[in-house]
Amino acid sequence: MSQPVSNFEFLKEHDPIFFELARSAEQIFASDPNTTLIKLRQLGEAFAQDIAARCGIAFDDLTPQADLIHQIDRELRLDPTIRNLFHTIRVEGNKATHEFKTDHKEALNGLKLARSLAIWYHQSFGKVSGDFNSGTFITPEDPSQKLRELQNKINQLNAKKEKFEDNQQLIDLLKKEKQEYAQLAEQMDKKAQKLAQQLKTQENTLQKQRESFETHIKLLQLELTEQAKNNPQKSSQQQLVISEKVKEANKQIFLTEELVRLIIDQQLVDAGWMADSLEQTWDNGILPEEGKYKAIANYPLFYQGNAFYADYILFYELIPIAIIEAKCENINVAEKIRQAKTYAESFKVEPLMQAPWLLTNRTKPWHYHNTSYNIPFVYSSNGRPYNGQLEEKSGTWFRDIREPSNLSMALQHFHSPEGLYNKLTHDKVTAEQALQLDNFSGLFLRDYQKKAVSAIENALSNNHNNCLVAMATGTGKTFVINALIYRFLKTKRFNRILVLVDHTALGLQTEDLLIKAPQDQQTILTKLYKLETINYQLDDLEKHVQLATVQQMIKAILASDSPHPIDYFDCVIIDEAHSGYALEQEFIEGELATRNSEQYLKEYQQLLNYFDAFKVGLTATPVKRTTDFFNLPVYQYSYREAIADGYLIDYEPPIIYKTKLTEQPLCFNKGSTIQIINAITGDIEEVTLEDDLIAEANALNRSILNKHFNEVICQQLVDELNPFGQEKTLIFCASDLHADMVKNLLDNAFTNLYENSYDQLAVAKITANSYNPEELIDRFKTAQYPNIAITVDLLATAVDIPQVCNLVFLRAINSRILLEQMLARASLPCESIQKASFRIYDAFNTHNLLTNITQMESMPAPELPLTSLLQLFIDNRQPNDEQLQTILDHCIPILRRANYQAQQDTFLKAKLDSLTSSWGVAPQNLTTYLQSIGTKKAADFFKNRKNFIQDIQAINQQLDSSRYQIISDSPDQLTQRLLCYGNYSSPKELLDACKAFITEQRQHSKSLNKSIEKPNQVTRVELKEIKLLLDHAGFTKLNLQIAWRNINHRVVNAGLIGFIRHISLGEPLISFEDRVNKTLQEVQAMNTWTPLQRQWLDRIAEHFIEQEILDKKQLNNELKQSYNSSIEKLDTLLNNQLNSVISTFKTLWVEKVVVTPQEPEIQAPEETIKEQPISLSPTTTKKISFFQRIRNLIKPKL
Repeated sequence: MSQPVSNFEFLKEHDPIFFELARSAEQIFASDPNTTLIKLRQLGEAFAQDIAARCGIAFDDLTPQADLIHQIDRELRLDPTIRNLFHTIRVEGNKATHEFKTDHKEALNGLKLARSLAIWYHQSFGKVSGDFNSGTFITPEDPSQKLRELQNKINQLNAKKEKFEDNQQLIDLLKKEKQEYAQLAEQMDKKAQKLAQQLKTQENTLQKQRESFETHIKLLQLELTEQAKNNPQKSSQQQLVISEKVKEANKQIFLTEELVRLIIDQQLVDAGWMADSLEQTWDNGILPEEGKYKAIANYPLFYQGNAFYADYILFYELIPIAIIEAKCENINVAEKIRQAKTYAESFKVEPLMQAPWLLTNRTKPWHYHNTSYNIPFVYSSNGRPYNGQLEEKSGTWFRDIREPSNLSMALQHFHSPEGLYNKLTHDKVTAEQALQLDNFSGLFLRDYQKKAVSAIENALSNNHNNCLVAMATGTGKTFVINALIYRFLKTKRFNRILVLVDHTALGLQTEDLLIKAPQDQQTILTKLYKLETINYQLDDLEKHVQLATVQQMIKAILASDSPHPIDYFDCVIIDEAHSGYALEQEFIEGELATRNSEQYLKEYQQLLNYFDAFKVGLTATPVKRTTDFFNLPVYQYSYREAIADGYLIDYEPPIIYKTKLTEQPLCFNKGSTIQIINAITGDIEEVTLEDDLIAEANALNRSILNKHFNEVICQQLVDELNPFGQEKTLIFCASDLHADMVKNLLDNAFTNLYENSYDQLAVAKITANSYNPEELIDRFKTAQYPNIAITVDLLATAVDIPQVCNLVFLRAINSRILLEQMLARASLPCESIQKASFRIYDAFNTHNLLTNITQMESMPAPELPLTSLLQLFIDNRQPNDEQLQTILDHCIPILRRANYQAQQDTFLKAKLDSLTSSWGVAPQNLTTYLQSIGTKKAADFFKNRKNFIQDIQAINQQLDSSRYQIISDSPDQLTQRLLCYGNYSSPKELLDACKAFITEQRQHSKSLNKSIEKPNQVTRVELKEIKLLLDHAGFTKLNLQIAWRNINHRVVNAGLIGFIRHISLGEPLISFEDRVNKTLQEVQAMNTWTPLQRQWLDRIAEHFIEQEILDKKQLNNELKQSYNSSIEKLDTLLNNQLNSVISTFKTLWVEKVVVTPQEPEIQAPEETIKEQPISLSPTTTKKISFFQRIRNLIKPKL
């Protein structure tokens, strides 16, 4: 058999352009290595376009290669090595196009990598027999080989450090090097001239082949599009064949040691090291040098009398700083860290080197377990990209071996030289000691914020890589972030900090606080440290703090040819870290408008994994996805705690609107013609129903749009809301189209009511599609108009607007996370409008119907394409257990997500209902059924239902696509306006249940019992305990006040202790303010006070009324914050009578114990259509876990 003339002969059976591009790259190698890499990049692009067309992936001439590779990876789940080859060839080709300085060595490496990619392509899409053998790589003649050999000899002579004028051999070699350069240039020029005509002919041929290829691709795209529309089953079968062949080709991937070294060389070069495992070796005389960062390959070592070689030693100038173990057989890459650690033990620091331990104020190497280590860091790598599912067999494993407690970890890439040097020289111990000694002076943090900061710093000192803090929205997570940044930078614990936010509006809000928040001696953060703000580029090496959105960093890191090194940031702080409601939330950033939510979350996870940094997550609503990454919260401060402490405000019993359409299912009869809105085109289409369509009420405004329903609710809102007042309102709609409708309906209704007095600026739609949404948000926060904002999700999270007093739910919500975020928008106090509570107007009873799903976690969609699941049906083969488990792993999340989403998607619900008969199992029960019957019976289940996978595909496609929306014109009218008292059918039942609860619990709670028997002795801590106890059981102070008001038709703000004593003892209900003012008269009568002293007594009374407890510690905090004074100064001002004053104030309660309490007088409620209570569930009483407080915010379950 004759020797092939090209390394790419096997490509001849494919489209001619593949072989022509590969052959051109080989032929021009000697004369123009730069063009070789450009041709190889074009080859990779041709492969990608061909694969995308076969898979039905839409693209055009403007689609970037990086995006196309990304889409192919999502569709076929490429092996990470193949994905890496695609990207490496693309990146190196781009460099060659723009930099024009490729040498022959780089071009040769490119040919080797491109051949590996071509072999994979051939095995995936060619007519490959079982005994296909690509043969060995034919190395083309390298005209620069002699030059490189000369340079190696020069390096060896330079290593001897002799004076240049005394080294005649070196002088001769340098002269010869110049001659060799000239000869090489002449040789390359002659070769280019000789090939000029041939290359011109080839270019003409290539151009014709390129045009033919492009025509073929377009025809193939049209053909597959038509086929998918007319014969989806055939399309699925073809996709199956492709997927199966790619999967088999993935299994055939084998990286030789040479290829592994090439890949690792490139990874090291990308990280900033000088690396070439064939040329830059110890044997070739490569030695460490000042000012250079070298990866010296094949470094000789001796251990216990045996000689061996370390694959790489990394030198930061003259410092041996790390060892890399890298071999192709290194399958379990994590295990090989031990071998690299042995190398660090046997390494000897030569005289010309600088011992690394000397830079850490040590006099000898690191020593533990009877072993000394002369190099601080070790790596293990097999060249494979990081894969979280196969963590131990992929990625770059790293360990800091200076301390036995430091664990090995998988990283995305190698560290940069600067990153490793900073790790070596950073004095972590001193920095952490400084953190412990710092007393938070000048930061003006609340106690719970200090506890949060301390918990994070404790986790850091205990070597945690990630930690999570859960704090209710509105309790100042940004102040915690500000304190962390300041303390970390001040103590030099970290040098460069990244603050990640999930959208631009939150970023601007965070930026504003970081710019304004004072630090020590009233100096703002940006005067002390450099902050790069949300709108800046991510390229300033001198910055201390980088503020960026997740989307910005995904683009800068995951979609960049030259991303920052993994050690660029040594601390990453993630605000709103939950990202747990993807099934509910619509994307709010323009660049993500066309992306799949699960793909975004996948990239979000990749971004968090990218940096080798201490990562801090802050969230109000942790979910499983969050805790899986960050672990359980190291500190929690809940919404109910914040209310008990007076930092947030509570909501009144929600107002529920019921209409005819929400009280019964919506029915569309078989054979009827309905109008639907195509969400993609915006067109209104007519369709005839093939079956009855029944939808629950919560489908309104989502998959069914009924103008009459929204007119009824908007008319009711016009009677409730004041478009001229200072109180602001947030209305949550289901979609941008729905928001437009509500805006028009409210404008018309307000105009009818107020005529020319109404200003339409009072109501504004603020969504991602609004013009300049950031400006609209700013106006909503700071200006009089708008005071009613209609949104979808843009204002649902993180944006703080204290003036919001009303929340309106015009959409069903099935996510606890999203609901709690929405409620938090109104929980901030606002002194300027004397905000004491906020109101909820709910058209879907969302607030209480969420009880059954408060434990719900969003299920991620599968990573693998559904087409790969069809392998079970090829040739009627009996699948093995592993294949079956793969099927189950992919079907279960899809069906769970479908069952969840069907609650709002009428079409999806109808689809699931229709499958019950064909499957023999209801879709909502199928996941449990498949998990229970085991793999053998599951195989029979699949085998007997040939269309099962097509059904799953249809469901998944419906999940991922934009849904159609039915237009309904059914008339509607309001039937009830209800006040919701949670689990209780009336305000009297609520108060009766509270009385029973207090009677039972006072036997177990000393604090509760003290509030009844000795209320004057109740401390602030005890009052908080009482508030939380009652809150968890559903008896919030606000609920008790409103229930009593609705029974007695008058408002009495008696304070919590007042209500407890009234309910349990029958004590008359008296305003707490009246009690304090009466006691104030007694205080004023104690002495002849000066006007200034009387002013301070009034201030003490005001503080008492606000706090409900009078204690010196809290009074001292108030004096410091509001008056720049102290308790000592106040005592002096009051002639040292402060203790007597406080004691007198505390006599406002008459202490008594009533064995048989009198029944409090409660009048029967008046029946009105405006305020009827709603009964939701039977009443029971029992103690509730402390950790359920957030859940009970949604619906108390006693």
